[in-house]
Amino acid sequence: MRIKYNRTSSISQHGERFKMDTDNYDLILFDKGVSGKVPFNEREQAKRLIELVEKGQARELVVDELSRLGRNTVNCISTLQWLDEKGVTVAVRGMGNLQSRIDGKKNPIWNLITSVMSSLYELEREQILERTEMGRKMYVINGGKLGRPKGTYENTKTFLDKPKSKQIISLLDKGKSVRDICGRVNVSPNTVTKVKKLISA
Repeated sequence: MRIKYNRTSSISQHGERFKMDTDNYDLILFDKGVSGKVPFNEREQAKRLIELVEKGQARELVVDELSRLGRNTVNCISTLQWLDEKGVTVAVRGMGNLQSRIDGKKNPIWNLITSVMSSLYELEREQILERTEMGRKMYVINGGKLGRPKGTYENTKTFLDKPKSKQIISLLDKGKSVRDICGRVNVSPNTVTKVKKLISA
């Protein structure tokens, strides 16, 4: 099977850019709203891919960018190594359709390029987090207020019906930790704790 794997970091991203890929695939898997720091083998759609690979039913995996597999260097490299050991050819469209194998043989520059790029993706993620935090601090220093505007109220049902709240509830039901959920859903520990209290009330 030739499989395409897509991932977006937040639930609000609908993956419109993926529609530009008009190639033919036997299966397209899409993990929507999953942070790149979530290990590949813990993502819902990635688990389907892993099952197919283990059964020997996947021959090629296509991704738009290496960062779709992960923004953690170690996890990304270990995933690529595992796919290689299983005989799956990995192709990265955003890198000139760079492939791990050419005519069935290992691409000699594959390891070098993927190691460098995965490290850059991890660095980029850290810089984004740093810039975001700096922006929040500057906003507060300049008199801005974070959080819900004063005097507004959101009832419990509306709050729990939000997509992120539903994701949190689902992950809590699976026994995931607060820290793990924060990374997966991209929310603060306070939000996870609030959901936890409301559903156990």
